[in-house]
Amino acid sequence: MNLKLRSRDWFGKDDRWGVAHRAWLRAEGFSERVFEGKPVIGVCNSWSELNNCNAHLRQVAEAVKRGVWEAGGFPLEFCTISLGEMLMKPTTMLYRNLMAMEVEECIRAYPLDGVVLLCGCDKTTPAQLMGAASADVPALMVPGGPMLRGMWHGTELGSGTDVRRFWEEVRAGRLSEEEWCEIESCVSRSAGHCTVMGTASTMASLAEALGMTLPGAADIPAVDSRRLSIAEQSGRRIVEMVGEDLRPSQILTPHAVENAIALLMALGGSTNAIIHLVAIAGRLGIDLPLSRFEEISRTIPVVANVKPSGKFLMEDFSYAGGVPAVLKEIAFRLHLDAITANGKTLGENIGRFACFNREVIKPLSQPLYPEGGLVVLGGNLAPCGAVIKQSASSPHLRRHKGKAVVFQNNRDLLARIDDPHLDVDEDSILVLKNAGPRGAPGMPEWGHLPIPAKLLKAGVKDMVRLSDARISGTSFGTIVVHVSPEAALGGALAIVKDGDEIELDVSEKRLELLLPDAEIKARLAQWTPPAPHYSRGYGKMYLEHILQAYQGCDFDFLLGRDHGDDISPLQKFPNPAL
Repeated sequence: MNLKLRSRDWFGKDDRWGVAHRAWLRAEGFSERVFEGKPVIGVCNSWSELNNCNAHLRQVAEAVKRGVWEAGGFPLEFCTISLGEMLMKPTTMLYRNLMAMEVEECIRAYPLDGVVLLCGCDKTTPAQLMGAASADVPALMVPGGPMLRGMWHGTELGSGTDVRRFWEEVRAGRLSEEEWCEIESCVSRSAGHCTVMGTASTMASLAEALGMTLPGAADIPAVDSRRLSIAEQSGRRIVEMVGEDLRPSQILTPHAVENAIALLMALGGSTNAIIHLVAIAGRLGIDLPLSRFEEISRTIPVVANVKPSGKFLMEDFSYAGGVPAVLKEIAFRLHLDAITANGKTLGENIGRFACFNREVIKPLSQPLYPEGGLVVLGGNLAPCGAVIKQSASSPHLRRHKGKAVVFQNNRDLLARIDDPHLDVDEDSILVLKNAGPRGAPGMPEWGHLPIPAKLLKAGVKDMVRLSDARISGTSFGTIVVHVSPEAALGGALAIVKDGDEIELDVSEKRLELLLPDAEIKARLAQWTPPAPHYSRGYGKMYLEHILQAYQGCDFDFLLGRDHGDDISPLQKFPNPAL
């Protein structure tokens, strides 16, 4: 390996600091041989007992280290914050940028020549990609994979999606407490992320389409032995990548980003992926307007028959051929010459794959849905955009006009949604305000507004719901999210009142508040912003620097790369004089 290694600035000198750097690692039991020009590979682990999605990553890390040793590298594992979607409040999205900053700064500050990123739960994947893109040291990602399917009374359960579905049955009085307890005991069967095409599955898939994983790495079940095998292969490959000096900036190109968007649409993937892709692109200085998602969506059908848009689960999807099979199906719309982490082009990678179940991965001639799963909306209620997953919505509601039933915030929603006296019917449009990046704060997954209990009991299955919040990728229904600008910034959503008429037209890509412009301006003139949620610490920094949903919800000071970052910290900031 002729390349000058970053780690030699730490370990390659015989002065006082070189001796100290080596000695402190030898205290861990390493011999002097590990410093004989071996590339140092960081294993960036997001393992945590507070995050069941990533709870198996210790074992995955050991497999990666095996591969690194085999290839002549020196692996060193380090942990970062782990964003566990289920337990972190108010939302992991509040901390995605914090994790991205930690990943970036750890890569830059430590003597690492390359890094393997171990992710799983929703925000861990984009956070690691954002951090690695900014640090721009050779990097490769190993997703944790989905958990095994749940089973209840002979029915397959998809974590997230079916919990929501059965909770509505409980609220409607059609499911007993005993049955609900039984579901709790079997819906989450193993380590790994959600078993549907939620945000975790979507982002792992998009990491593969971006070229940042080995082919086939995204969808292998978490507890499948092949997960450890591909982790070991990734450990070997990252050592080669260091020798080739193959960096994220060479892989994460505009063409790679467009490939990821095309896959997102074909999967009927999570609405959250739009925010994350914009943020990843922003780290590389790539302009990615929402209009680009809309343009690609019109040309790509949904072919993945996976919940919540379809019928099957991620385990079935993996056995059917997974991400490579879908990429091969939509190859006509891909940039097949895009370079990937294994040194080959995307076209070369997918050529050897095939589909093994046409019920799970549909052919282009018989798609699950004729257009991409996600639609970007405009109109006077969302001048900077809003998003709906049309593939998981109700056809009869995609063009709908109704009167608003407004909730000022999530506390107001929870307090009143099941009030039997709530003035609401099945034609109403449920509106949630102050649930965006600043207003919530952190833009939680509050957008899946529950259908009022009295309507559930009357047999109502879906309603139009809209907010400046996000929804889980496991959600379903006619739900509009990411309304921008958000209410807390004085977007039109801020001045919607009970009884105002709103019109949704998915085919025309419109979301309109049916009021005269003069009335909208008069209401906005009287609007006052809410008090900030934080006055100190990370929360204060977040509120001062967070961008809107259409801008990726990154911090304004993290956009683009400082090419001075290519210099090692020991060249920028030398050790004190001997």
